[in-house]
Amino acid sequence: MTAVFILIGVLLQLFMATTGIGVNYGMTADNLPPPSVVANFLKTQTIFDSVKLFDANPDVLRAFANTGISVSVTVGNGDIPGLTNTVTARRWVADHISPFHPQTKIKYICVGTEVLFSKNDDWINNLVPAMRSLHYALNKAGFQDIKVTSAHALNIFRRDTIPSLMRFMVGYDQSFFAPLLQFHQRTKSPFMVNPYPYFSPDITRRLNYALFKPNSGIYDKYTKKNYTNMFDSIMDSTYTAMKALGYGNVEIAIGETGWPTQGDATSPFATMENAISYNGHVIKEIVSGKGTPLMPNRTFETYMFALFNENQKPGPLVEKYWGMFNPDLTPIYDVGLLRRGQSAPTPATPAPSSSRNFCVPKVDVSNTQLQSNLDYACGQEGIDCTPIQPGGACYEPNTLRAHAAFAMNTYYRTKGESYFSCDFAGTGQITTVDPSYPNCRFV
Repeated sequence: MTAVFILIGVLLQLFMATTGIGVNYGMTADNLPPPSVVANFLKTQTIFDSVKLFDANPDVLRAFANTGISVSVTVGNGDIPGLTNTVTARRWVADHISPFHPQTKIKYICVGTEVLFSKNDDWINNLVPAMRSLHYALNKAGFQDIKVTSAHALNIFRRDTIPSLMRFMVGYDQSFFAPLLQFHQRTKSPFMVNPYPYFSPDITRRLNYALFKPNSGIYDKYTKKNYTNMFDSIMDSTYTAMKALGYGNVEIAIGETGWPTQGDATSPFATMENAISYNGHVIKEIVSGKGTPLMPNRTFETYMFALFNENQKPGPLVEKYWGMFNPDLTPIYDVGLLRRGQSAPTPATPAPSSSRNFCVPKVDVSNTQLQSNLDYACGQEGIDCTPIQPGGACYEPNTLRAHAAFAMNTYYRTKGESYFSCDFAGTGQITTVDPSYPNCRFV
């Protein structure tokens, strides 16, 4: 797999002129670098040409001024009803767009986030009117180059079926999607979706299909197309549903897609290896410009999720671990996002080893397996387990999990930090969270 993704960096450079790769820049964390540092890093060291924000943070907008990086801002769901009023919309543009554009190259206003998923009728019913008002306000302000859109989760379809039969939900197809797509067609703005195979209800049965790994595929007998990955199927399902309403010519943009690197017992597929497989293949597919079975050679403006892990994000543990870069701007994993010739930045505070990744047991591992991992790791040549022996610096806390974690990480580090050296029969996971504690450093 490593050899495959080495090629991605080359492909990215070849196709970046025509294919946009962006990233979602969330900031629900207490350990992130200043926006000005982030903006300079993205401009000088990565292949990202655009960022998407989940608000209209003025500090971030100022930071991206004169970088050439396109910025998308987001209107909160709760603000949607008020923005149906054109006076309010013009005031919003005056407050959040006019002070920054065009020095900061604002490209999209995303109105709300996954409003159908919210099941809030006030937001759903007012989305298209709010988009119209903001489009009007932008035109009045002389910002015809800024487009209005809204990102949608994939609960928008009737049921899971083959792409050629996919349709928008009954009750929303004509009342919601038809006027929405009409707006996009009229304003030449993209219909934005958030394809997340990770959240597929069939992920347990179709993991390889989601990860672009060898699988039996799905054959669509009506189009005679064979699908070997879930991403292509999702995109063609979206296109088919749009075409059924007469809007197959509207552009499709990908507002979010990604894969988490870790979670708890409720998210067993959130692993570093899976994130590398999914994100690496998506990026490769996007930059190749090959399109999908029903949309050959079609490119999709894409925003990967996400730039950083967000340690203050609420909800399940897995919600915190979607990032591709550490706060010190070193990559959590490599899928070709740094520019050719660029090496990973040197951490501001040097880590005690060359890597910021650690190998620890998964949360649901039994004591029997922990003991087996401990015995195996400490029994290998070159593995020093004396720190977890009585009197050693890492003996306390004297728990099986703590000792196993130390031994597993020592084995992982000694064996070259490959993903296989943290497997331990599927009970190990790679994390960016340093498990060190007072008097004991995991190196």
